[in-house]
Amino acid sequence: MPENIYNSNKPRRFLDNLALKKRYIMFQIFKSEFPEYSFDTVLDVGATDDREYNSTNYFEKLFPHKNKIIALSNQNAAFLEEVYPGLTFTYGDAKKLPFNDESIDIVFSSAVIEHLGSWDNQKKMISECVRVAKKGIFITTPNRWYPLEVHTLIPLIHWLPKKLHRKILNHMGYHFYSAEENLNLLDRRSLTRMCQSEGVKHFYFKQIATLGLISNLMLIIRK
Repeated sequence: MPENIYNSNKPRRFLDNLALKKRYIMFQIFKSEFPEYSFDTVLDVGATDDREYNSTNYFEKLFPHKNKIIALSNQNAAFLEEVYPGLTFTYGDAKKLPFNDESIDIVFSSAVIEHLGSWDNQKKMISECVRVAKKGIFITTPNRWYPLEVHTLIPLIHWLPKKLHRKILNHMGYHFYSAEENLNLLDRRSLTRMCQSEGVKHFYFKQIATLGLISNLMLIIRK
């Protein structure tokens, strides 16, 4: 989670409602995979200090048992404790979670891993989530192979080799998103390789579509 990533990555207003609808679907899938009665604690890795958009901090909005939530961010999102009484906010890094091994039942993270930079950093996040979780992990990310890249709203060029894609973005003036540390898109194959390299055995994917094409991936890991 690069510092202030979400302030720089706010969705356009006309996409906010669409994002919320997709995230609501992902939340329903989360609930079907991890029923709320089956765990006592859930860590949301990647809460944001944004208060403007409906689609941000959607897990905190939708999950009914606020006392079970630990919201972690490298931004100051302590206001969540006031907005959602019972919730606990913790400042921290997704690549080095400040929790003991298997100390939290479920780890949840939405649209964070693609903003962590390098392959190694992304693997570290998965490794840390596995270390901390006692029962399971639920990680969402946009699908690299969806035709429209949602951060820049530019179609297809993100299918090019990553170095070329970043060079084109930089030339077009998208300097922020041209940097690997701010945007490193993922697909099912790359997430599979990360899990395998970290020795994760019990994992699988769910996916949702937009206009008939896979737009979002959900990596689910069982402990």
